[in-house]
Amino acid sequence: MDITVSDIMTTEVLTADEDWTLDQLAVFLVDHNVSGVPVASASGELVGVVSMTDIVRHKSLPVKDSDSPGTHEYYLSSIRRQYASEEIAGFRLDTPEDAVVRDLMTPMVFQVCEDTTVQEAADVMVKGNIHRLLVTGDNMQLLGIVTTLDMLKVVRDL
Repeated sequence: MDITVSDIMTTEVLTADEDWTLDQLAVFLVDHNVSGVPVASASGELVGVVSMTDIVRHKSLPVKDSDSPGTHEYYLSSIRRQYASEEIAGFRLDTPEDAVVRDLMTPMVFQVCEDTTVQEAADVMVKGNIHRLLVTGDNMQLLGIVTTLDMLKVVRDL
C-alpha cells in the first residue's frame, strides 16, 4: 500500500495575509514556530507562499544607492563605462520600508491532490527545490500542507 499525502499532511493550515507588513509576518512565523506559510488574498484565494528565507532575502537586497562606502570601485567604474546612468539606476533594487508580504512572497503555489503518493510529492519538492507542498481539493480548496519535516518522519518510520 502506498502512503499518500493525505496520510501525512497537516490539516490545520496557517496562512498569511498578502497585506501584512514584514514585521507582522515575522512575528506570526516565530509565534507559530513555522518557517513558511501559504499566502491568501483578502477573498481567501491562495496567491503564493512566503518563508523566513524570503524575509532574509528581502532584507539583504542592495539598497537603491549602491554607491555607498564598501562598494568596490572597480565594479562601479566598469559598469559606468558600459551603461548609461539611467540604465544603471534600473539595475538597482529598491527595498521600500513599507513592503508587505505580496512584495516578497513566491507568487506560485506548488500543490498536489490528497491521493498523491509520498514518492510523487517528494519528487515535486526536489524538482521545485521547495520545502512545503499545499494539498488542495476541488476549486483550489486548501485541505492541508506537507513539509520536508513531514517527509522526514515518513523516512524515519520506514
